[in-house]
Amino acid sequence: MGVGFAVTGGREGWTRTLLTAIGVGLGVALLLLTTAIPGALGARDDRGRERDELSGRARQAAPNTLLVGMADTTYKGDEIRGRVLRPEGPRAPIPPGLSRLPAPGEMMVSPALADLLASKRGALLKERLPYRTAGRIADRGLIGPDDLAYYLGSDALSGESSSVVRITAFGNDFPAEKLDPRLLLLVVVMFVVLLMPVAVLIATAVRFGGERRDRRLAALRLVGADARTTRWIAAGEALAGSLFGLLLGLGFFLVGRQMTDVAAAFDLSIFPGDLDPSVPLVVLVALAVPASAVAVTLFALRTVVIEPLGVVRTGTPARRRVWWRLSLPVVGVALLFPMIRRGADAGEFDQAQVIGGTVFLLVGVTALLPWLVEALVTRLDGGRVPWQLAVRRLQLGSGAAARSVNGIAVAVAGAIALQMLFTGIENDYVKETGQDPGRAQMSVSSDGQVGGERVSEITDRVRQTKGVRSAFGHAGTRIGDRADDPTEGTSLTIGTCDALRELARIERCADGDTFIIEERGPDPTGAMKPTPGRQVVIDPSYGMSMGSAPARTPWVIPATAPTVPGRTDASGMSYDGVLATPGAVPVAATRRLTYSLDVRIDPTVRDVRDLVRNTAARVDPLSTVYDLASTRESRRFANVRTALFIGTAVVLLLIGASLLVTMLEQLRERRKLLSVLVAFGTRRSTLSWSILYQTAIPVGLGLVLAAATGVGLGAALLGMVGRPFAVDWSGIASMTGIGAGVVLLVTALSLPPLWRLMRPDGLRTE
Repeated sequence: MGVGFAVTGGREGWTRTLLTAIGVGLGVALLLLTTAIPGALGARDDRGRERDELSGRARQAAPNTLLVGMADTTYKGDEIRGRVLRPEGPRAPIPPGLSRLPAPGEMMVSPALADLLASKRGALLKERLPYRTAGRIADRGLIGPDDLAYYLGSDALSGESSSVVRITAFGNDFPAEKLDPRLLLLVVVMFVVLLMPVAVLIATAVRFGGERRDRRLAALRLVGADARTTRWIAAGEALAGSLFGLLLGLGFFLVGRQMTDVAAAFDLSIFPGDLDPSVPLVVLVALAVPASAVAVTLFALRTVVIEPLGVVRTGTPARRRVWWRLSLPVVGVALLFPMIRRGADAGEFDQAQVIGGTVFLLVGVTALLPWLVEALVTRLDGGRVPWQLAVRRLQLGSGAAARSVNGIAVAVAGAIALQMLFTGIENDYVKETGQDPGRAQMSVSSDGQVGGERVSEITDRVRQTKGVRSAFGHAGTRIGDRADDPTEGTSLTIGTCDALRELARIERCADGDTFIIEERGPDPTGAMKPTPGRQVVIDPSYGMSMGSAPARTPWVIPATAPTVPGRTDASGMSYDGVLATPGAVPVAATRRLTYSLDVRIDPTVRDVRDLVRNTAARVDPLSTVYDLASTRESRRFANVRTALFIGTAVVLLLIGASLLVTMLEQLRERRKLLSVLVAFGTRRSTLSWSILYQTAIPVGLGLVLAAATGVGLGAALLGMVGRPFAVDWSGIASMTGIGAGVVLLVTALSLPPLWRLMRPDGLRTE
């Protein structure tokens, strides 16, 4: 009978069922999306590992080997994955996503990179990659639809660089690195925090139309139904709404997973097909949502007495008891307390215990808020007419108002706790690089074994680039006592006097001079200690990773070489061994050199960083160009933060949508009351302010309770990772401000329907 009332109750019944279905559907969609995210991230990682070059390494050329050069670059802040390929035989492996290897001068690009190259925004990148596009990389070879990647064919690639590898197959067979226990704690709490508001939304949605439903049940009592039957009829109505909600939720999810632009806005590229929740989780959601709808309905009716002539709830309600509500956060604290300092020394956490404690604390917010609202509004009195109308409405029934903001309160409490945890541990994942952006802002380097004249040419070309103020370049190789044992050697760095002054404290210098860098302490490796007049060999089999022949040039360190104290260069590197100007070493020793340039730029010149990268790509396609920064953040930590931002944005969006549906449902139930007030001459502005006050009071109390709970949960999480208690007041202010902003926006959107309901003809009935 309950299911029948839900679908055959005329316009009134369908409206109530539709509102319930929309509310439940929004929650179900978010549940499916959240449960699909781990699988989507796993699929990204799997495709990334399949295209890696870490497995199948080979030392000698063969019919099944392929030379792969790393040519990654950055364009306007976007990372581009580049690989230069040269097959060494007819059975060379083909990268995932390609049907064939590109010919020399050809380029296979991802769809996103093809679009970028064809756009005005990609004009500078087109200069950097002036090759003919011969095809597209299929999805199998990309981590996401916005992945920027290319494969370039070459017939000049050689294996004389550590940035070039020889492989027989693509892939990465090494086990994936496990998450740090603190990051794992962050991820676990993040999922709980994101899913708890969803449960609150679903529990609120299945109670839509409760007052009108109870009056209909009173009519059923009049025709002979007993109390138990009416409760199960009400449960049947909620069950029908939740089943329709499951269908709507599936539709919302299928539409929402196509909106990958939301994830792309946070630098996370996901194929829609990757958002595929596992079958067990889908079955769990499909069973849990209807069961929860029935349970919540029966629980809500436990204090309602439905009699044949009315509902006793319209009288003075019994005061809510607070003892069991306070017991929920107490249990949560009791579960989390044994975890304190468990992660101080990278220890493992009991995930079930952490989840249980977090859930109890957040559920405590939903349990305490109705009692807190009721305790406050019973003591309010007086004021202007809109205030009195709002207070009286809350005094008659504050439960619906408190339930409507429970989702916001839970989301804000969880967000505050996560913000505190993020702030507490971020220093562990943001490391000092030792680089000095004040001395140079970019670095260009390569270990491609080029000649000394080539290093000079590269330095001059970079120095002449628009926006470059200066470029200091130096080249390097190794020296050793014997030609066949480079491990006991030391470094030889060659550069102009200006370049060498960046590496050591040198006063007098002229071309032909040589310097020995002062030792900083005993060398545990037992490497060779250079001394004036020592006979050495330059390039003693160094760089023979794939069979290239060394130069092995004999050389005598000049007897007049002074010892100078070393210094760290702009890129954070400290040098040892011997420094030499070009005129101090034999020309034969400068044919196989690595090089490094420190580049100072004028940041006011538009696209200066991309101009430098274009120059470097033209003179040496395998050069590495990167920006210098004093700190660098762990990529995994940044990925977790990105996932949190995306999840929070989606949760707040759906909470706002559900809150709007809840408010519209409450206005619909009060249509006749509003019509009576209008008929008696109540002004539109009076009712509008009254609705705002009815929302503002529970929202204000909810945010205060959320802030207190969030700080408490945050303190427990900080204690678990061994960090001192610290409150991020700016974070609390921003989170509560966002929550209040969502509620104010929803209230503003509900005003037009309110004004349409404020008509005296709403008193008509049949």
